[in-house]
Amino acid sequence: MKRILLSPGRLIWFKVLIHLGALLPLIWTFYLASIDQLGGDPVESLLHFTGISAFNLLLLSLLTSPLAKMLKQAALIKVRRLLGLYAFFYALVHFLSFIFFELQFEWQFLIAEIIDRPYITVGFVALLILFSLALTSTRKSQITLGKKWQALHNWVYLAGILIALHYIWSVKSDILQPVIYWVLLLLVLFMRKDKLDRWLKKRKKNLA
Repeated sequence: MKRILLSPGRLIWFKVLIHLGALLPLIWTFYLASIDQLGGDPVESLLHFTGISAFNLLLLSLLTSPLAKMLKQAALIKVRRLLGLYAFFYALVHFLSFIFFELQFEWQFLIAEIIDRPYITVGFVALLILFSLALTSTRKSQITLGKKWQALHNWVYLAGILIALHYIWSVKSDILQPVIYWVLLLLVLFMRKDKLDRWLKKRKKNLA
């Protein structure tokens, strides 16, 4: 059977699908919230949707390299940045939704929440990591930072772990879904084991 390569033309349509798949569900969810059709606890539903979507997109961005190698589709690498940016975007919307709808613009409580609640602390740290990665995701930043760029972007592994912790610590009763996401994260990290090992060795060397 002839293998279908992801040509530049197909890649453009693939990116269009990613844009639509990322934006349309978010628009629809906020629309449902605006007409009070998002269930009994619309704030909780909105926070869950944006948070889990950020996690899904981050996992997909981490999967692009192993899948590109497995499927022999090098062009897949070119959607990794897009998926990563949408992961940050959803994480930011998740955080802003927490501030706007949960805290009701009570900004004086924000710092206390970040400090006093461990699951919010780790989630906020993960957001800061994703922000730094999004900020330096351009080709210009890659050239400017040189070898430091890869070292910085390897912190995505820590962001994934912190998001998984944020998720499982935020759940009060049923932890089945967070556990499933932990398993998925570990599988993705295993698929990127070589890069993860190199990153851990560098961290140990720097701490020595």
